[in-house]
Amino acid sequence: MTRPMVKLARALRKRMTPHEVRLWARLKTWRAEGFVFRRQVPLGRYIVDFACFTPKLVIEIDGGQHSGDDHRAADAIRDAWLEAEGFRVVRVWNMDVYNNMDGVLTAIRDALDAGLRDMRQP
Repeated sequence: MTRPMVKLARALRKRMTPHEVRLWARLKTWRAEGFVFRRQVPLGRYIVDFACFTPKLVIEIDGGQHSGDDHRAADAIRDAWLEAEGFRVVRVWNMDVYNNMDGVLTAIRDALDAGLRDMRQP
């Protein structure tokens, strides 16, 4: 991990989007259950919005710019790299964080549960 990446990640933590702040408030409460999330985490050449290392899960909150072809292609490359590193990737839309938080949390919980099941299998 390069020094500029660490510096950028720290800066991003200080200026999280309202959507990230809202989801972060919920993810922090899962620490008591053993799910420790970190925010704005450098992984390889990327900085992911949220990561839980046990099980390996990345959560990305996407705004409307991610619906364009260029962003979709870049996101697919990024997701493929993260998956090759053993991470599950859950992508949620900004507006779902406000309009469907229960659905977002259910999708994240399902991915966490699936990751735990995979860890237990030989």
